[in-house]
Amino acid sequence: MVLKLAKRARNAFLSLADLSTKQKNRILYSMSKKLLDNWRFIVRENKKDLLKARGKYSSAFIDRLALSKNRIREMSESQKALIDLSDPIGEIIKQWRSPTGLLIQKIRVPIGVIAIIYESRPDVTSDCIGLCLKSGNCVILRGGSEAINSNKAIYKVLSSVLTDYSVPEGVIGFVSKTHRKEVRELLRLNNYIDLVIPRGGEGLIREVSRISRIPVIKHYKGICHVYVHQDANLLMAEDVCFNAKVQRPGTCNAMETMLVDKKISSLFLPRMISRFQKAGVEVRGCALTRKIVKGVFPADEQDFRTEYLDLILSVKVVKDLNEAINHINEYGSHHSDAIITANIKAAVEFLRRVDSACVYQNASTRLTDGYQFGMGAEMGISTDRLHARGPMALEELTTYKYVIYGKGHIRK
Repeated sequence: MVLKLAKRARNAFLSLADLSTKQKNRILYSMSKKLLDNWRFIVRENKKDLLKARGKYSSAFIDRLALSKNRIREMSESQKALIDLSDPIGEIIKQWRSPTGLLIQKIRVPIGVIAIIYESRPDVTSDCIGLCLKSGNCVILRGGSEAINSNKAIYKVLSSVLTDYSVPEGVIGFVSKTHRKEVRELLRLNNYIDLVIPRGGEGLIREVSRISRIPVIKHYKGICHVYVHQDANLLMAEDVCFNAKVQRPGTCNAMETMLVDKKISSLFLPRMISRFQKAGVEVRGCALTRKIVKGVFPADEQDFRTEYLDLILSVKVVKDLNEAINHINEYGSHHSDAIITANIKAAVEFLRRVDSACVYQNASTRLTDGYQFGMGAEMGISTDRLHARGPMALEELTTYKYVIYGKGHIRK
């Protein structure tokens, strides 16, 4: 089955080049409308997954899995947002004349066939279909067993649009079985698939990277930090930190560790931790944090290396900016990290030295998101360096080729 999907996708890929931007945008509009028209069907199928998940997974996991009319509306809006974005395909990145008079153009083209292996979040199904269509790529989707009914429903709704526009069915492939052997087989099909993007837990990403014969762009765990500097506006810091942890804790861009400068720790921590605890956050702190605020659980070495994806937070008091930066580079996952400060010199040093895909001054890590960046939907947040880093949207789903115009040129 997987081999058949891959062959069909490879054959369909070249036909996508015949679709104009106008045609792709019409399909995206129809997809956005179909999602809204079928929201009851999608929610009904999602309830089957939720029923199996309750009592088995954390509340944050359930939140990632759950679909509602409002979330389906957001999925629809993500599809429509892609319509307003420039089509990257065919863009001339650069052009020049060679010394011999050749006109050379570097032109953006699709990657080809992309396999997405993901867990728990059914909205990924919709986002990836829209992104791949607009960027001229074929996609093979393999979601996790915990969201199988939701993913099938979204795939059924969106793939039906392709038939209306006479687009080959291989443009969107869906692996309906959730056995691991299908994943292993998929990852061996390097003759048909050009790129694999795993989205999910650490175990999934490590396993995919280990066995894949196909290039992998890792959307790794998000151990994100917010550092409250000694020159921070403390009211701003409180709001940013609260948002970064509590707004949606089950996402990869939620704060997992809060670092606080020693000089303002006694002033900042009691009020901040009280606010967290009132919101149901379990706070785990270093020795100095526990000395300042009673009732905080102890944090050990492993806590600072853990992506909780839940209402749990590690807190550490650091002596200065340098210790904060070193801590982030040692314990972080190179995803998203922020400094809260009014000190421009400190901010510049933090932004320069912290080795993460996204670094912020005075803003929540929850903003690391293609839609928030004005890039439309995203495949996820790449923590790799090549070939994409940070939110992976339309441009990151392309590569390039050289187009050369001559006048009978030959090499002497």
